[in-house]
Order: sequence, then structure tokens, then C-alpha cells
Amino acid sequence: MPNFNIQETAKHKIITVGHRGVFGGNIPCNTLTSYEIALHQGADMIEIDVDKTADGQLVIFHPGMEWPHLRYQGSIRDLTYAEIKEKIRYVNIDDVPTEYTLCTLDEVLETFKDRCYINVDKFWDNPELISDAIRRHNMTEQIIVKTKPTQEMLNIIETYASDIQYMPVIKEDTVHEELLRRNIRYVGAEVLFDSEDSVFCSDAYIEKMHSAGKLIWVNSIVYDYKTVLTAHHSDDAAMRGNPEQGWGWLADRGYDIIQTDWPLELTNFLRSTGRLER
Repeated sequence: MPNFNIQETAKHKIITVGHRGVFGGNIPCNTLTSYEIALHQGADMIEIDVDKTADGQLVIFHPGMEWPHLRYQGSIRDLTYAEIKEKIRYVNIDDVPTEYTLCTLDEVLETFKDRCYINVDKFWDNPELISDAIRRHNMTEQIIVKTKPTQEMLNIIETYASDIQYMPVIKEDTVHEELLRRNIRYVGAEVLFDSEDSVFCSDAYIEKMHSAGKLIWVNSIVYDYKTVLTAHHSDDAAMRGNPEQGWGWLADRGYDIIQTDWPLELTNFLRSTGRLER
């Protein structure tokens, strides 16, 4: 059985995350196939979105994306899982139905147990149920959950998930000291910044986090071009022909985890430039 220790892994390499797996053509995101492709392309971690059906089944789906991904005008939260399996199919990039329907959180956890790290996104909607599932599969060392660090959410994490690895998603450096005091398994932070002048780009911040044994997660994905996540050091910049601007800058700053839509290209670039291994 692999020995999962995210801090130890980060000491030896930059950790790459496949955002919703790898998808395109006829392969939709957030499916078992998309996650398998991400691992095949070198991702160390997969990012999954979790939602809940009307009958309480935890399923892998990005809330609110029913129309673009499923061409369904309602909410899956109003359907039972049996109804989803019968009626709902992902569409491909040509808006044509595929064979893929929604899988359950249990299916994903069982399929990827002992194989990779997993980031559970949208954790904040069903924290108790998701925490119970993670423990039921004995996967607390493989999984990281993230939320905005509101007081309400930190209280929920402390109550339901104090044994599960946690990262706040932050735009300001305001919760580090509090998280060190809390009964929360604080392993690092996902930082969002739109300028290189951000505190998150400073040597002082990076040294502070690393001295405390905490990891720094950044996103090279472009989720919304109006919402800049890493000062335009992005997948788009890399794939348009400037990987030094897109990925090299992030690696050289000393960030530990990079989430991407292009894990094969990112991994190959980091390896070929001597940046993947530490």
C-alpha cells in the first residue's frame, strides 16, 4: 500500500493536479475516465466536485453546471440517483450525448484508493456526509478538502472533519495564525492573486508557510478569464507558446501544488526544464 504523505511528496517534487480530470472530444469532465486519463498523463492528484441528489446520494458533479454539461434545465438536486441514471447523460464538446452519466463519490473513492491524492471540491455543501465517506473508505491521508475560511466553515471543519487534511482558499493572508491554533488538520493554503505584487508572491510569505510546514497551492487553470487566479501565469499562456510565463514562473516562486487542465504538458515541461523534482 502506498504511503501517502502530502508534505513528504512536496519535498521531492512539485505536485500536479488534474482539474476535473482530463477531458475533451467525447470524454466529459468529472468522470472515472477523465480521472484515469489525468493519472496516465502524470497528475499526482485529481480534483473532484461533489453534489447531492434528492435521495441523499453523493455524486460527482459541479453544482450549477447542469445545462452546459448535461443539457438539463433543472437541478440534479431535485432528482433521485435512479432518475439521473435513467435520464441524464453528459454531452461531449459537440453537444452530443455520451455514454457517461454521473458517478458516485463512493465509486470514485473506491476506484482511486491507494492510487493518487484527491482534492474534494464543493466540500462545503455536504461536509458531514463527505467526511463520513472519506473515513468509511479509510482515505484521510489521500484526501484534501478546501473551503473559504469563514468562521462558520472553520467551525464546521473543526466539528466534522478535524482528522481530514484541510486547505483554506484565500485572497488575503488573514487566517494562518488562527488555523495554527484550531483543532483543524491545516496542511496548506490555496492562494488566489491577480498581481505579482500580491503578498502571496513574496519571499516572506512563501518562507513563512514553508517554515511552518505548510504547502502552497496555485491554479494555472483559467476558469473565468475575468477572474485572474495567478496574475496571468496560466495554462493559456503556456499552451499559447510561453510555458516559462505560464508554468515556469509558478515553479520558480516555490509553490508546491499546481492545478492544471493540461497535466501531461505541465509535467513534461517541468521535467524537461529540471523543475519537477526537488
